[in-house]
Amino acid sequence: MSYSTSFPRLLLFGDSLTQQSFAPYGWGSSLADKYQRQIDVVNRGLSGYTTRMAKHVLPHFVDAAEASKLAGITIFFGANDAALPGKATKQHVPLDEYRATLKSMIDYVTSLGVAKEKIVLIGPPPVVEKSWEEFCRNKGNELDRDNDVTRTYASACASLAEELQISNVNLWEDMQKTRKDWQIYLSDGLHLSKEGNEFLFAKLVDIFKAKELDSLPFVFPAWDAVDRENPEATFK
Repeated sequence: MSYSTSFPRLLLFGDSLTQQSFAPYGWGSSLADKYQRQIDVVNRGLSGYTTRMAKHVLPHFVDAAEASKLAGITIFFGANDAALPGKATKQHVPLDEYRATLKSMIDYVTSLGVAKEKIVLIGPPPVVEKSWEEFCRNKGNELDRDNDVTRTYASACASLAEELQISNVNLWEDMQKTRKDWQIYLSDGLHLSKEGNEFLFAKLVDIFKAKELDSLPFVFPAWDAVDRENPEATFK
C-alpha cells in the first residue's frame, strides 16, 4: 500500500483576528489541533488589512495549484473596513465596497474550481466601545469604531453569504444573543479573547462537521497498525 504525505489544506484568510488565531488559545490553533493528520491548517492573516488591500493579496496565496488542495477556506474581514471615516488609521472602506470586494474574492476562488461549499465567510465581531476607546487613547488617537456601524458590515457579510448560499458565521449577532455579558468575548474591545476564540472555534467545528471534514482520512496508519517487528514492510 502507498501512503500520501500530501494533506488537504484549510486556508484561514483574514485580518488580525485571523493572524492572532494561532496563539495557544486561538481558534486557528484549535482547528490545527483538531484536524492533526487530516488537514494542514494554514494561517494567512494580515493584521490591519481591509478587503480593499486583501483582494490584491489573495491571488498570491491561492492559485490553481493551491486551489486544488483546499478542503476549505475561511474569509474573515470587516473589523477594519468598519473603522469610522476620517480617523487616524484611515482603514475605513465604504459598506458597498466591502460587500462587493468580498464577492470578488469569492468569485476569484470559485473561478479556480473551489466549490462554494468549501467557503466560510466570517463577519466582524461586536465592538466594546469603552474598552477600544481606552486602547485608542493610549496610542494618542480617538475612538475609531462604533458597534452599530460594525453591525451593518456584519449584516452585509451575512446577506452576501445567504445570497451566494455560502456558510457564514455572524459573530456580531451570535455573540450578543448568546449571553448578556458578551463583552467577555473581546480582549481589548475589538480582538477576540480566549472565550471569543473558543466561541468561534465551536461555530466552525459545527460547520466543518456538516461539511464532513471530520471524515477525511488520517495520513499514515495508527501506531498499533504498524508491523512492530518489521515497520518498513508497512510502508512499502
